[in-house]
Amino acid sequence: MKPVRLPAAATNALPRRILFALCLLYILPGLFGRDPWKTDDAATFGIMWTMASGGLEDWLWPHLVGQPMAEKGPLAAWAGALCIKLFGWLLGDPMAARIATIIFFLLGSSAVWYTTYLLGRKPEAQPQRLAFGGQPSPSDYGRTLADGALLIYLGCLGLLLHSHSTSSEALQVSMVALSLYGAARLFEIRSMAAAALFGLALGLLALTRGWVLPLAIWTGMLTLVSIRERSLIWRLVLVTLPVAVAVAGSWYLASRIVRPFTSSPFDAWMAWNYSQVGLPSLTALRFLVKNGIWAAWPAWPFAFWAIYAWRRQYQAPHITLPLTFFAATVLLSLFATHPDEGVLLPMLPPLAILAAFGLPTMKRGAINAVDWFSVMTLTTCAAFIWLGWIAKQTGWPAWLARNAFKLAPGFKPEFGPVAFLAALLATVGWFALVQWRVSRRPKVLWRAVVLSSGGVILCWLLITTLWMPWINYGKSYAGVARQLAGKLPSGDYCVDTNVGSAQRASFAYFGGVPFAGFTDTGCGYLLLQDNRRGRDDVMVLRRSKEKWQLLWEGRRPSDRHERFRLYKRID
Repeated sequence: MKPVRLPAAATNALPRRILFALCLLYILPGLFGRDPWKTDDAATFGIMWTMASGGLEDWLWPHLVGQPMAEKGPLAAWAGALCIKLFGWLLGDPMAARIATIIFFLLGSSAVWYTTYLLGRKPEAQPQRLAFGGQPSPSDYGRTLADGALLIYLGCLGLLLHSHSTSSEALQVSMVALSLYGAARLFEIRSMAAAALFGLALGLLALTRGWVLPLAIWTGMLTLVSIRERSLIWRLVLVTLPVAVAVAGSWYLASRIVRPFTSSPFDAWMAWNYSQVGLPSLTALRFLVKNGIWAAWPAWPFAFWAIYAWRRQYQAPHITLPLTFFAATVLLSLFATHPDEGVLLPMLPPLAILAAFGLPTMKRGAINAVDWFSVMTLTTCAAFIWLGWIAKQTGWPAWLARNAFKLAPGFKPEFGPVAFLAALLATVGWFALVQWRVSRRPKVLWRAVVLSSGGVILCWLLITTLWMPWINYGKSYAGVARQLAGKLPSGDYCVDTNVGSAQRASFAYFGGVPFAGFTDTGCGYLLLQDNRRGRDDVMVLRRSKEKWQLLWEGRRPSDRHERFRLYKRID
Protein backbone atom coordinates (compact mmCIF):
# COMPACT_ATOMS: atom_id res chain seq x y z
CA MET A 1 0.00 0.00 0.00
CA LYS A 2 1.26 3.47 -0.89
CA PRO A 3 2.13 5.72 2.08
CA VAL A 4 0.37 8.82 0.68
CA ARG A 5 -3.29 9.90 1.07
CA LEU A 6 -3.95 13.45 -0.08
CA PRO A 7 -6.92 15.59 -1.06
CA ALA A 8 -6.65 17.82 -4.12
CA ALA A 9 -6.53 20.91 -1.86
CA ALA A 10 -3.05 19.87 -0.69
CA THR A 11 -1.60 20.19 -4.20
CA ASN A 12 -2.04 23.86 -4.94
CA ALA A 13 1.08 24.76 -6.91
CA LEU A 14 2.98 28.01 -6.70
CA PRO A 15 2.51 30.29 -9.74
CA ARG A 16 5.42 30.16 -12.18
CA ARG A 17 6.13 33.88 -11.85
CA ILE A 18 6.56 33.47 -8.08
CA LEU A 19 8.97 30.57 -8.58
CA PHE A 20 10.98 32.58 -11.09
CA ALA A 21 11.02 35.64 -8.81
CA LEU A 22 12.14 33.45 -5.91
CA CYS A 23 15.02 32.08 -7.99
CA LEU A 24 16.10 35.60 -8.96
CA LEU A 25 15.83 36.72 -5.35
CA TYR A 26 18.15 33.86 -4.45
CA ILE A 27 20.80 34.26 -7.16
CA LEU A 28 21.06 38.02 -7.75
CA PRO A 29 22.16 39.13 -4.25
CA GLY A 30 25.86 38.47 -3.94
CA LEU A 31 26.66 39.07 -7.61
CA PHE A 32 26.59 42.86 -7.60
CA GLY A 33 28.84 45.41 -5.95
CA ARG A 34 31.93 43.25 -5.53
CA ASP A 35 35.20 42.28 -7.14
CA PRO A 36 36.29 38.73 -8.00
CA TRP A 37 37.10 37.15 -4.65
CA LYS A 38 40.01 35.10 -3.40
CA THR A 39 40.07 31.38 -4.36
CA ASP A 40 38.14 29.86 -7.27
CA ASP A 41 35.93 32.88 -7.94
CA ALA A 42 38.87 35.06 -9.03
CA ALA A 43 40.85 32.21 -10.60
CA THR A 44 38.03 31.05 -12.89
CA PHE A 45 37.19 34.65 -13.79
CA GLY A 46 40.84 35.06 -14.80
CA ILE A 47 40.56 32.12 -17.21
CA MET A 48 37.33 33.55 -18.66
CA TRP A 49 38.90 36.99 -19.07
CA THR A 50 42.02 35.51 -20.69
CA MET A 51 39.87 33.63 -23.20
CA ALA A 52 37.72 36.67 -23.96
CA SER A 53 40.86 38.78 -24.53
CA GLY A 54 42.65 36.18 -26.63
CA GLY A 55 42.22 34.00 -29.68
CA LEU A 56 41.36 30.42 -30.58
CA GLU A 57 44.42 28.97 -28.84
CA ASP A 58 43.39 30.60 -25.56
CA TRP A 59 39.93 29.05 -25.86
CA LEU A 60 41.24 25.57 -26.59
CA TRP A 61 43.89 25.55 -23.87
CA PRO A 62 42.43 27.20 -20.73
CA HIS A 63 45.11 29.25 -19.02
CA LEU A 64 45.37 32.13 -16.61
CA VAL A 65 47.49 34.79 -18.36
CA GLY A 66 50.14 32.20 -19.15
CA GLN A 67 49.58 29.70 -16.32
CA PRO A 68 48.09 26.43 -17.71
CA MET A 69 44.69 25.68 -16.11
CA ALA A 70 43.26 22.86 -18.21
CA GLU A 71 42.76 20.40 -15.36
CA LYS A 72 39.04 20.68 -14.68
CA GLY A 73 37.80 21.35 -18.20
CA PRO A 74 36.86 24.33 -20.37
CA LEU A 75 33.05 24.49 -20.42
CA ALA A 76 32.47 26.92 -17.52
CA ALA A 77 35.25 29.18 -18.81
CA TRP A 78 33.81 29.09 -22.35
CA ALA A 79 30.41 30.21 -21.08
CA GLY A 80 31.90 33.02 -18.98
CA ALA A 81 34.18 34.20 -21.79
CA LEU A 82 31.24 34.30 -24.18
CA CYS A 83 29.27 36.42 -21.71
CA ILE A 84 32.24 38.78 -21.34
CA LYS A 85 32.38 39.12 -25.13
CA LEU A 86 28.65 39.89 -25.30
CA PHE A 87 28.08 42.01 -22.21
CA GLY A 88 31.51 43.16 -21.00
CA TRP A 89 31.21 46.54 -22.73
CA LEU A 90 27.97 47.20 -20.84
CA LEU A 91 28.41 45.59 -17.40
CA GLY A 92 32.17 45.33 -17.01
CA ASP A 93 34.02 42.05 -17.34
CA PRO A 94 33.50 40.66 -13.79
CA MET A 95 29.73 41.25 -13.83
CA ALA A 96 29.43 40.03 -17.41
CA ALA A 97 31.11 36.76 -16.38
CA ARG A 98 28.50 36.40 -13.64
CA ILE A 99 25.75 36.36 -16.27
CA ALA A 100 26.99 32.83 -16.92
CA THR A 101 26.64 32.09 -13.19
CA ILE A 102 22.99 33.20 -13.34
CA ILE A 103 22.37 31.00 -16.36
CA PHE A 104 24.02 28.01 -14.64
CA PHE A 105 21.80 28.42 -11.60
CA LEU A 106 18.55 28.87 -13.54
CA LEU A 107 19.40 25.84 -15.67
CA GLY A 108 20.00 23.68 -12.59
CA SER A 109 16.88 24.91 -10.81
CA SER A 110 14.73 24.26 -13.88
CA ALA A 111 16.18 20.78 -14.24
CA VAL A 112 15.40 19.95 -10.60
CA TRP A 113 11.83 21.20 -11.02
CA TYR A 114 11.11 19.35 -14.28
CA THR A 115 12.76 16.13 -13.13
CA THR A 116 10.57 16.05 -10.03
CA TYR A 117 7.52 16.88 -12.14
CA LEU A 118 8.20 13.98 -14.52
CA LEU A 119 8.74 11.52 -11.67
CA GLY A 120 5.85 12.89 -9.59
CA ARG A 121 3.20 12.28 -12.25
CA LYS A 122 4.17 8.65 -12.84
CA PRO A 123 1.57 6.08 -11.64
CA GLU A 124 3.93 4.60 -9.02
CA ALA A 125 4.19 7.97 -7.23
CA GLN A 126 0.48 8.80 -7.11
CA PRO A 127 -1.36 8.91 -3.76
CA GLN A 128 -4.05 6.41 -2.88
CA ARG A 129 -7.45 6.97 -4.40
CA LEU A 130 -9.92 8.31 -1.86
CA ALA A 131 -13.16 6.44 -1.23
CA PHE A 132 -15.36 9.28 -2.54
CA GLY A 133 -12.86 10.79 -4.96
CA GLY A 134 -11.19 14.16 -4.60
CA GLN A 135 -7.59 12.99 -4.91
CA PRO A 136 -5.26 15.23 -6.96
CA SER A 137 -4.63 14.70 -10.66
CA PRO A 138 -1.17 13.39 -11.63
CA SER A 139 -0.18 16.74 -13.16
CA ASP A 140 -1.24 18.76 -10.11
CA TYR A 141 0.50 16.33 -7.78
CA GLY A 142 3.67 16.43 -9.88
CA ARG A 143 3.72 20.26 -9.97
CA THR A 144 3.33 20.52 -6.22
CA LEU A 145 6.12 18.04 -5.60
CA ALA A 146 8.30 19.94 -8.06
CA ASP A 147 7.65 23.17 -6.14
CA GLY A 148 8.72 21.43 -2.95
CA ALA A 149 11.90 20.06 -4.57
CA LEU A 150 12.87 23.50 -5.82
CA LEU A 151 12.31 25.08 -2.40
CA ILE A 152 14.44 22.38 -0.77
CA TYR A 153 17.14 22.87 -3.40
CA LEU A 154 17.22 26.62 -2.72
CA GLY A 155 17.43 25.97 1.00
CA CYS A 156 20.53 23.74 0.80
CA LEU A 157 23.31 25.52 2.68
CA GLY A 158 26.09 23.99 0.62
CA LEU A 159 24.71 25.56 -2.56
CA LEU A 160 24.88 29.17 -1.37
CA LEU A 161 28.50 30.16 -1.91
CA HIS A 162 29.26 28.01 -4.93
CA SER A 163 26.12 29.00 -6.85
CA HIS A 164 27.20 32.66 -6.56
CA SER A 165 30.79 32.17 -7.75
CA THR A 166 32.30 32.08 -11.22
CA SER A 167 33.57 28.53 -10.88
CA SER A 168 33.28 25.14 -12.54
CA GLU A 169 31.50 23.84 -9.42
CA ALA A 170 28.56 26.19 -10.09
CA LEU A 171 28.10 24.61 -13.52
CA GLN A 172 28.82 21.07 -12.33
CA VAL A 173 25.86 20.92 -9.94
CA SER A 174 23.57 22.20 -12.72
CA MET A 175 24.90 19.59 -15.15
CA VAL A 176 24.16 16.87 -12.59
CA ALA A 177 20.58 18.18 -12.38
CA LEU A 178 20.37 18.20 -16.20
CA SER A 179 21.65 14.61 -16.26
CA LEU A 180 18.89 13.68 -13.83
CA TYR A 181 16.35 15.27 -16.14
CA GLY A 182 17.74 13.35 -19.11
CA ALA A 183 17.54 10.08 -17.16
CA ALA A 184 13.96 10.84 -16.09
CA ARG A 185 13.01 11.52 -19.72
CA LEU A 186 14.61 8.22 -20.67
CA PHE A 187 12.40 6.38 -18.16
CA GLU A 188 9.40 8.43 -19.29
CA ILE A 189 9.39 8.04 -23.07
CA ARG A 190 12.13 5.41 -23.65
CA SER A 191 13.18 7.02 -26.92
CA MET A 192 16.49 7.46 -28.72
CA ALA A 193 16.15 11.22 -28.32
CA ALA A 194 15.89 10.89 -24.53
CA ALA A 195 18.97 8.64 -24.47
CA ALA A 196 20.83 11.20 -26.58
CA LEU A 197 19.77 14.00 -24.21
CA PHE A 198 21.14 12.01 -21.28
CA GLY A 199 24.40 11.49 -23.18
CA LEU A 200 24.61 15.19 -24.04
CA ALA A 201 24.26 16.10 -20.36
CA LEU A 202 26.97 13.60 -19.36
CA GLY A 203 29.30 14.91 -22.08
CA LEU A 204 28.83 18.50 -20.93
CA LEU A 205 29.41 17.36 -17.36
CA ALA A 206 32.72 15.81 -18.43
CA LEU A 207 33.78 19.11 -20.02
CA THR A 208 32.84 20.92 -16.80
CA ARG A 209 34.86 19.10 -14.14
CA GLY A 210 36.25 15.89 -15.54
CA TRP A 211 34.96 12.51 -16.68
CA VAL A 212 35.07 10.71 -13.32
CA LEU A 213 31.64 11.86 -12.12
CA PRO A 214 29.75 11.29 -15.42
CA LEU A 215 31.31 7.84 -15.69
CA ALA A 216 30.12 7.02 -12.16
CA ILE A 217 26.61 8.26 -13.00
CA TRP A 218 26.48 6.30 -16.26
CA THR A 219 27.66 3.15 -14.47
CA GLY A 220 25.02 3.64 -11.79
CA MET A 221 22.32 4.06 -14.42
CA LEU A 222 23.52 0.97 -16.27
CA THR A 223 23.26 -0.99 -13.03
CA LEU A 224 19.76 0.37 -12.37
CA VAL A 225 18.34 -0.47 -15.79
CA SER A 226 19.97 -3.91 -15.66
CA ILE A 227 17.87 -4.62 -12.57
CA ARG A 228 14.48 -3.11 -13.48
CA GLU A 229 14.41 -1.84 -17.12
CA ARG A 230 16.53 -4.14 -19.26
CA SER A 231 15.05 -2.75 -22.45
CA LEU A 232 16.98 0.46 -21.84
CA ILE A 233 20.42 -1.17 -21.63
CA TRP A 234 21.11 -0.92 -25.35
CA ARG A 235 20.04 2.72 -25.46
CA LEU A 236 22.51 3.51 -22.70
CA VAL A 237 25.30 1.59 -24.43
CA LEU A 238 24.64 2.43 -28.09
CA VAL A 239 23.26 5.98 -27.79
CA THR A 240 24.02 7.62 -24.44
CA LEU A 241 27.66 6.56 -24.17
CA PRO A 242 28.68 7.45 -27.76
CA VAL A 243 26.96 10.84 -27.54
CA ALA A 244 28.72 11.60 -24.23
CA VAL A 245 32.09 10.56 -25.66
CA ALA A 246 31.50 12.61 -28.82
CA VAL A 247 30.58 15.75 -26.87
CA ALA A 248 33.50 15.46 -24.46
CA GLY A 249 35.87 14.38 -27.24
CA SER A 250 35.11 17.43 -29.39
CA TRP A 251 37.52 19.47 -27.25
CA TYR A 252 40.23 16.84 -27.61
CA LEU A 253 39.72 16.63 -31.38
CA ALA A 254 39.86 20.42 -31.83
CA SER A 255 43.00 20.59 -29.68
CA ARG A 256 44.68 17.88 -31.74
CA ILE A 257 43.90 19.72 -34.97
CA VAL A 258 44.85 23.24 -33.87
CA ARG A 259 47.68 22.30 -31.47
CA PRO A 260 47.32 25.42 -29.27
CA PHE A 261 50.73 26.69 -28.14
CA THR A 262 52.22 23.73 -30.07
CA SER A 263 50.89 21.25 -27.50
CA SER A 264 47.64 19.81 -26.15
CA PRO A 265 45.80 20.32 -22.83
CA PHE A 266 44.49 16.76 -22.92
CA ASP A 267 47.36 15.19 -20.98
CA ALA A 268 47.00 17.65 -18.09
CA TRP A 269 43.23 17.11 -18.07
CA MET A 270 43.59 13.32 -17.97
CA ALA A 271 46.24 13.47 -15.25
CA TRP A 272 43.99 15.62 -13.08
CA ASN A 273 41.10 13.17 -13.54
CA TYR A 274 43.25 10.20 -12.57
CA SER A 275 44.42 12.05 -9.46
CA GLN A 276 40.85 12.52 -8.22
CA VAL A 277 40.25 8.84 -7.45
CA GLY A 278 42.11 6.64 -5.00
CA LEU A 279 41.37 4.05 -2.37
CA PRO A 280 38.59 4.69 0.18
CA SER A 281 39.91 6.41 3.28
CA LEU A 282 38.77 7.40 6.74
CA THR A 283 39.69 10.98 5.87
CA ALA A 284 37.16 11.02 3.02
CA LEU A 285 34.52 9.41 5.24
CA ARG A 286 35.06 11.93 8.03
CA PHE A 287 34.89 14.80 5.55
CA LEU A 288 31.65 13.44 4.08
CA VAL A 289 29.95 13.06 7.46
CA LYS A 290 31.27 16.28 8.98
CA ASN A 291 30.56 18.55 6.03
CA GLY A 292 27.73 16.71 4.31
CA ILE A 293 25.39 17.22 7.27
CA TRP A 294 25.40 20.99 6.92
CA ALA A 295 25.94 21.19 3.15
CA ALA A 296 22.86 19.07 2.40
CA TRP A 297 20.63 20.61 5.08
CA PRO A 298 17.59 20.62 4.99
CA ALA A 299 17.43 18.08 2.15
CA TRP A 300 18.93 15.01 3.79
CA PRO A 301 16.38 14.51 6.66
CA PHE A 302 13.46 14.66 4.21
CA ALA A 303 15.32 12.44 1.71
CA PHE A 304 16.10 9.72 4.24
CA TRP A 305 12.53 9.86 5.46
CA ALA A 306 11.30 9.42 1.87
CA ILE A 307 13.45 6.30 1.45
CA TYR A 308 11.95 4.86 4.65
CA ALA A 309 8.37 5.85 3.88
CA TRP A 310 8.47 4.37 0.37
CA ARG A 311 10.42 1.24 1.38
CA ARG A 312 7.61 -1.08 0.21
CA GLN A 313 7.70 0.59 -3.22
CA TYR A 314 11.50 0.49 -3.38
CA GLN A 315 11.45 -0.22 -7.13
CA ALA A 316 9.42 2.89 -7.97
CA PRO A 317 11.39 5.18 -10.34
CA HIS A 318 10.81 8.31 -8.23
CA ILE A 319 12.90 6.62 -5.50
CA THR A 320 15.36 4.46 -7.45
CA LEU A 321 16.44 7.11 -9.97
CA PRO A 322 17.51 9.91 -7.60
CA LEU A 323 18.79 7.31 -5.14
CA THR A 324 21.06 5.88 -7.86
CA PHE A 325 22.52 9.33 -8.56
CA PHE A 326 22.97 9.96 -4.85
CA ALA A 327 24.66 6.59 -4.29
CA ALA A 328 27.04 7.22 -7.21
CA THR A 329 28.09 10.61 -5.83
CA VAL A 330 28.50 9.28 -2.28
CA LEU A 331 30.66 6.37 -3.40
CA LEU A 332 32.75 8.73 -5.50
CA SER A 333 33.26 11.04 -2.52
CA LEU A 334 34.58 8.10 -0.48
CA PHE A 335 37.20 7.41 -3.18
CA ALA A 336 38.23 11.07 -3.40
CA THR A 337 41.94 11.63 -2.84
CA HIS A 338 41.47 15.30 -1.95
CA PRO A 339 38.00 15.71 -0.38
CA ASP A 340 36.56 19.20 -0.76
CA GLU A 341 33.17 20.84 -1.08
CA GLY A 342 33.22 20.13 -4.81
CA VAL A 343 32.56 16.43 -4.13
CA LEU A 344 29.49 17.28 -2.02
CA LEU A 345 27.69 19.54 -4.49
CA PRO A 346 26.63 16.78 -6.95
CA MET A 347 24.64 15.17 -4.11
CA LEU A 348 22.29 18.13 -3.76
CA PRO A 349 20.00 17.73 -6.85
CA PRO A 350 19.18 14.03 -6.23
CA LEU A 351 18.75 14.68 -2.50
CA ALA A 352 16.37 17.59 -3.14
CA ILE A 353 14.27 15.44 -5.50
CA LEU A 354 14.20 12.53 -3.05
CA ALA A 355 13.28 14.92 -0.24
CA ALA A 356 10.27 16.19 -2.18
CA PHE A 357 8.74 12.70 -2.14
CA GLY A 358 9.12 12.61 1.61
CA LEU A 359 6.92 15.68 2.08
CA PRO A 360 3.52 13.97 1.47
CA THR A 361 4.32 11.25 4.02
CA MET A 362 5.39 13.45 6.93
CA LYS A 363 3.18 13.80 10.00
CA ARG A 364 1.92 17.20 11.08
CA GLY A 365 3.97 17.13 14.29
CA ALA A 366 7.22 16.55 12.38
CA ILE A 367 6.40 19.37 9.96
CA ASN A 368 5.66 21.74 12.84
CA ALA A 369 8.93 20.79 14.54
CA VAL A 370 10.88 21.55 11.34
CA ASP A 371 9.05 24.87 10.99
CA TRP A 372 9.76 26.03 14.52
CA PHE A 373 13.38 24.97 14.29
CA SER A 374 13.72 27.00 11.07
CA VAL A 375 11.98 30.03 12.54
CA MET A 376 14.02 30.09 15.73
CA THR A 377 17.39 29.36 14.10
CA LEU A 378 17.11 31.57 11.05
CA THR A 379 15.46 34.48 12.86
CA THR A 380 18.28 34.41 15.42
CA CYS A 381 20.82 34.34 12.59
CA ALA A 382 19.14 37.30 10.87
CA ALA A 383 19.00 39.24 14.14
CA PHE A 384 22.72 38.70 14.69
CA ILE A 385 23.46 39.92 11.15
CA TRP A 386 21.47 43.09 11.85
CA LEU A 387 23.17 43.56 15.23
CA GLY A 388 26.61 43.20 13.65
CA TRP A 389 25.74 45.78 11.01
CA ILE A 390 24.49 48.21 13.68
CA ALA A 391 27.75 47.71 15.59
CA LYS A 392 29.75 48.33 12.43
CA GLN A 393 27.87 51.55 11.70
CA THR A 394 27.50 52.99 15.22
CA GLY A 395 30.17 51.34 17.34
CA TRP A 396 27.62 49.67 19.64
CA PRO A 397 27.91 47.01 20.96
CA ALA A 398 31.56 47.93 21.34
CA TRP A 399 32.92 44.37 21.52
CA LEU A 400 31.19 43.39 18.28
CA ALA A 401 32.36 46.52 16.46
CA ARG A 402 35.89 45.96 17.72
CA ASN A 403 35.97 42.41 16.37
CA ALA A 404 34.55 43.48 12.99
CA PHE A 405 37.21 46.15 12.48
CA LYS A 406 39.92 43.85 13.81
CA LEU A 407 39.20 41.47 10.94
CA ALA A 408 39.26 44.32 8.39
CA PRO A 409 41.79 46.96 9.53
CA GLY A 410 41.37 50.25 7.74
CA PHE A 411 37.81 49.56 6.59
CA LYS A 412 35.58 52.65 6.62
CA PRO A 413 31.86 51.83 6.80
CA GLU A 414 29.44 53.78 4.67
CA PHE A 415 25.65 53.86 4.80
CA GLY A 416 24.08 52.49 1.62
CA PRO A 417 20.42 53.50 1.48
CA VAL A 418 19.53 51.07 -1.31
CA ALA A 419 21.15 48.11 0.47
CA PHE A 420 19.53 49.11 3.76
CA LEU A 421 16.09 49.38 2.16
CA ALA A 422 16.46 45.99 0.46
CA ALA A 423 17.51 44.37 3.75
CA LEU A 424 14.63 46.02 5.60
CA LEU A 425 12.05 44.89 3.04
CA ALA A 426 13.44 41.34 3.13
CA THR A 427 13.15 41.28 6.92
CA VAL A 428 9.57 42.53 6.80
CA GLY A 429 8.81 39.90 4.16
CA TRP A 430 10.24 37.19 6.42
CA PHE A 431 7.96 38.11 9.30
CA ALA A 432 5.00 38.27 6.91
CA LEU A 433 5.87 34.75 5.69
CA VAL A 434 6.05 33.44 9.26
CA GLN A 435 2.74 35.13 10.08
CA TRP A 436 1.11 33.55 7.01
CA ARG A 437 2.46 30.10 7.90
CA VAL A 438 1.35 30.30 11.53
CA SER A 439 -2.06 31.93 11.08
CA ARG A 440 -3.28 30.28 7.88
CA ARG A 441 -1.84 26.81 8.54
CA PRO A 442 -1.87 25.91 4.83
CA LYS A 443 -2.26 22.27 3.85
CA VAL A 444 -0.12 22.44 0.69
CA LEU A 445 2.78 19.99 0.51
CA TRP A 446 5.50 22.60 0.25
CA ARG A 447 4.50 24.25 3.56
CA ALA A 448 7.07 22.08 5.36
CA VAL A 449 10.02 23.71 3.58
CA VAL A 450 8.86 27.21 2.75
CA LEU A 451 10.20 28.64 6.02
CA SER A 452 13.54 26.85 5.71
CA SER A 453 14.10 28.15 2.20
CA GLY A 454 12.75 31.61 2.97
CA GLY A 455 14.98 31.95 6.02
CA VAL A 456 18.11 30.92 4.11
CA ILE A 457 17.32 33.45 1.38
CA LEU A 458 16.72 36.13 4.03
CA CYS A 459 20.06 35.55 5.76
CA TRP A 460 21.92 35.47 2.45
CA LEU A 461 20.26 38.69 1.30
CA LEU A 462 21.10 40.42 4.58
CA ILE A 463 24.74 39.37 4.34
CA THR A 464 25.07 40.45 0.71
CA THR A 465 23.45 43.85 1.29
CA LEU A 466 24.45 44.99 4.77
CA TRP A 467 27.86 43.33 4.86
CA MET A 468 28.92 43.29 1.20
CA PRO A 469 31.36 46.26 1.41
CA TRP A 470 33.05 44.73 4.46
CA ILE A 471 33.32 41.26 2.85
CA ASN A 472 34.56 42.69 -0.44
CA TYR A 473 37.21 44.71 1.41
CA GLY A 474 38.56 41.54 2.98
CA LYS A 475 38.40 39.20 -0.05
CA SER A 476 39.39 41.47 -2.95
CA TYR A 477 42.92 41.93 -4.29
CA ALA A 478 41.99 45.04 -6.29
CA GLY A 479 43.68 47.50 -3.90
CA VAL A 480 47.00 45.69 -3.60
CA ALA A 481 46.99 45.03 -7.36
CA ARG A 482 46.76 48.75 -8.08
CA GLN A 483 49.58 49.42 -5.61
CA LEU A 484 51.74 46.92 -7.48
CA ALA A 485 50.83 48.42 -10.86
CA GLY A 486 52.12 51.80 -9.67
CA LYS A 487 55.61 50.33 -9.19
CA LEU A 488 55.87 48.77 -12.64
CA PRO A 489 57.14 50.65 -15.69
CA SER A 490 55.44 51.00 -19.03
CA GLY A 491 56.86 49.16 -22.01
CA ASP A 492 57.50 45.60 -23.10
CA TYR A 493 58.58 43.25 -20.30
CA CYS A 494 57.32 40.25 -18.32
CA VAL A 495 56.96 39.33 -14.65
CA ASP A 496 57.83 35.91 -13.24
CA THR A 497 55.90 34.90 -10.14
CA ASN A 498 54.94 32.20 -7.67
CA VAL A 499 51.59 33.72 -6.65
CA GLY A 500 48.43 31.62 -6.53
CA SER A 501 45.78 31.49 -9.23
CA ALA A 502 43.38 33.96 -7.56
CA GLN A 503 46.17 36.48 -6.96
CA ARG A 504 47.50 36.08 -10.50
CA ALA A 505 44.07 36.76 -11.98
CA SER A 506 43.48 39.82 -9.77
CA PHE A 507 46.92 41.34 -10.42
CA ALA A 508 46.55 40.81 -14.17
CA TYR A 509 43.03 42.25 -14.37
CA PHE A 510 43.18 45.12 -11.86
CA GLY A 511 46.87 45.95 -12.21
CA GLY A 512 47.59 44.99 -15.80
CA VAL A 513 50.64 42.97 -14.68
CA PRO A 514 52.21 41.25 -17.75
CA PHE A 515 52.93 37.83 -16.27
CA ALA A 516 55.19 35.39 -18.09
CA GLY A 517 53.39 33.36 -20.71
CA PHE A 518 53.94 29.93 -22.22
CA THR A 519 57.09 30.97 -24.08
CA ASP A 520 58.49 33.79 -21.92
CA THR A 521 61.83 33.16 -20.18
CA GLY A 522 64.28 35.32 -18.26
CA CYS A 523 61.81 37.98 -17.14
CA GLY A 524 63.24 41.21 -15.78
CA TYR A 525 60.85 41.36 -12.83
CA LEU A 526 59.89 38.86 -10.15
CA LEU A 527 56.80 38.94 -7.92
CA LEU A 528 57.06 36.69 -4.87
CA GLN A 529 54.31 35.68 -2.46
CA ASP A 530 55.24 34.31 0.95
CA ASN A 531 53.78 33.97 4.40
CA ARG A 532 55.18 35.63 7.48
CA ARG A 533 54.27 32.57 9.55
CA GLY A 534 56.05 30.16 7.25
CA ARG A 535 58.72 30.00 4.60
CA ASP A 536 60.37 33.25 3.46
CA ASP A 537 60.91 33.09 -0.31
CA VAL A 538 63.63 35.76 -0.12
CA MET A 539 65.97 32.94 0.97
CA VAL A 540 65.58 31.49 -2.52
CA LEU A 541 66.83 34.74 -4.03
CA ARG A 542 69.82 34.88 -1.71
CA ARG A 543 70.95 31.47 -2.94
CA SER A 544 70.44 32.52 -6.55
CA LYS A 545 73.37 33.56 -8.77
CA GLU A 546 71.34 36.49 -10.10
CA LYS A 547 71.04 39.82 -8.31
CA TRP A 548 67.65 41.33 -7.51
CA GLN A 549 66.57 44.72 -6.18
CA LEU A 550 63.47 45.05 -3.99
CA LEU A 551 61.06 47.60 -5.51
CA TRP A 552 57.89 47.12 -3.49
CA GLU A 553 56.35 45.17 -0.64
CA GLY A 554 52.62 45.04 0.09
CA ARG A 555 49.70 43.03 1.33
CA ARG A 556 45.95 43.19 1.82
CA PRO A 557 45.03 45.01 5.05
CA SER A 558 42.76 42.13 6.09
CA ASP A 559 45.52 39.52 5.85
CA ARG A 560 48.37 40.04 8.30
CA HIS A 561 50.40 37.06 7.12
CA GLU A 562 50.20 37.02 3.32
CA ARG A 563 52.90 39.22 1.75
CA PHE A 564 53.93 40.22 -1.77
CA ARG A 565 57.33 41.50 -2.89
CA LEU A 566 58.33 42.87 -6.29
CA TYR A 567 61.96 42.54 -7.42
CA LYS A 568 63.86 43.86 -10.44
CA ARG A 569 66.78 42.06 -12.00
CA ILE A 570 69.84 44.33 -11.73
CA ASP A 571 72.44 42.35 -13.69
